[in-house]
Amino acid sequence: LALAGCQEPTHGRTSGGSSIRTRSTPPAYMLSVNDLGSQLGLSVTKTGNPYYELKNTTNRVLLFMYEDGRVYVNGESVASVGPVVDVNGTYYVSEILLTQIRPFLKSGQTVWTPAPLPTPSPWTPRTGNGLVVIDAGHGGKDPGATSYLGHLEKDIVLQIAKRVAANLRQRGVEVIMTRSDDTFIELEERAAIANRANADLFVSIHADSNHDRLHQGFTLYIARSASEASRRAGRQLETAMSRIGIPSKGLRTADYRVLVRTQCPAVLVEAGFLSNPNEAAMLLDGGYQERIASAIADGIVNTL
Repeated sequence: LALAGCQEPTHGRTSGGSSIRTRSTPPAYMLSVNDLGSQLGLSVTKTGNPYYELKNTTNRVLLFMYEDGRVYVNGESVASVGPVVDVNGTYYVSEILLTQIRPFLKSGQTVWTPAPLPTPSPWTPRTGNGLVVIDAGHGGKDPGATSYLGHLEKDIVLQIAKRVAANLRQRGVEVIMTRSDDTFIELEERAAIANRANADLFVSIHADSNHDRLHQGFTLYIARSASEASRRAGRQLETAMSRIGIPSKGLRTADYRVLVRTQCPAVLVEAGFLSNPNEAAMLLDGGYQERIASAIADGIVNTL
């Protein structure tokens, strides 16, 4: 159609992991995010990468503006955001979102069920590209922090950890997961798993919380007596995660047991603040989890 002169050619661009089409005029079936909010009785309170936030006194809608991004209404995933078009800096989405969002406004929050992922095997043979232990924090009787939206840290970090493991295995890195389901594992045993395997690197994945809901961003921890190899791993992870636009709270030292008991280089990742309403919602999003996991995997591969 474009070649016949009946349709305006479009051009794709990538922004922070997004796939967004650029045009000089919007398609007839699309409306701007501001118009979407206006028709739903919502005000746009946050714009930019990677999501838009629309709110009123009783509802909160998040639009994750990247390929396979989701739409969340009051913490519940209700639809795919679908195609996104950029017209001179104004984002347009399909008008069908009106009918997909409206039924969920002012509805009660539902219980979040993590998206199903293949359960990684706990052990794969060494291939020569390094052996990494990925530790999903908490589990079982230890829920960890509870997010602003009521979800548990143990569930969210397990999803991220599985994605990291899958990403690394695709690159030929061998991975052991300390847990691949909702299991409680003592801290000493987590470190012992890495020590018994003679791992090249141990990475523990958590999500942060603070009484001040304004705190945001990721934080990396190494032991106070950490080796130079641990410090290098921490720096590589910070660089990789910063590249996808997540605010960094820096590389810090703390004598967490999983850091001081491991014999190999070890880093603990706090992937974001569950106490922050925006980050709590972002950490639920499968696409956002994948971006974090890919960045963590990049940092790991650059370390090995």
